[in-house]
Amino acid sequence: MPKVKIYNQQAEQVGEQELSAKAFELKVNESLVHQSVVTQLANERQVLAHTKGRSDVRGGGKKPWKQKGTGRARAGSSRSPIWIGGGVTFGPLKDRNFTKKINKKMKQQAILMALSDKFAHNSLTILDKIEISEYKTKIFNNIISAIEQKVFNNREQEATTKKAKRSVLIVLNDKNDSTVISGRNLAGVEIINLNNINIVDLLKYKELIMTADAVKKLEERVK
Repeated sequence: MPKVKIYNQQAEQVGEQELSAKAFELKVNESLVHQSVVTQLANERQVLAHTKGRSDVRGGGKKPWKQKGTGRARAGSSRSPIWIGGGVTFGPLKDRNFTKKINKKMKQQAILMALSDKFAHNSLTILDKIEISEYKTKIFNNIISAIEQKVFNNREQEATTKKAKRSVLIVLNDKNDSTVISGRNLAGVEIINLNNINIVDLLKYKELIMTADAVKKLEERVK
């Protein structure tokens, strides 16, 4: 079983923890990961574009002119698609459905593959706990900065230098209001509950920080 270091909030090593091979040593199937990403993004897609057909546009009930004798083309309604102000032919409608389905086990497996990839590329950091007594963004930022300087920089990763863009996903075991509220204004930092872990966030952020309790609970699910 693979081992990983455990750090505290001051980025000091406080121990080691063995990780489950079923959760953190899977071989990545790119096709499955891609399918899971496409499915999630499709299910989150909002249908915004909407046009009105000739039956939806207001007016046009009266025949513009008589059928014959005027020398003009026949017209039955001023709301015809060929008229200005008329309806739209084959335009996008709000009742379109973009949802896709994926097997529950396939979805879970794709998430575990993303976690395995983070571990394989040394982008996984485990903290013993994250506790903030006050609702202070500054306090939370100091915690992240300490981890960046003492843990991330030791890995010689460009994304953690001061000039680079911060990209950190934090996964907690249980909802912690003080932590979530303190960190929600930090650019490049996303805090989620283990129950809300998803493939898109895992791939979007370069660094992954998990609490020891979150790792333990995750491993219990995949036994």
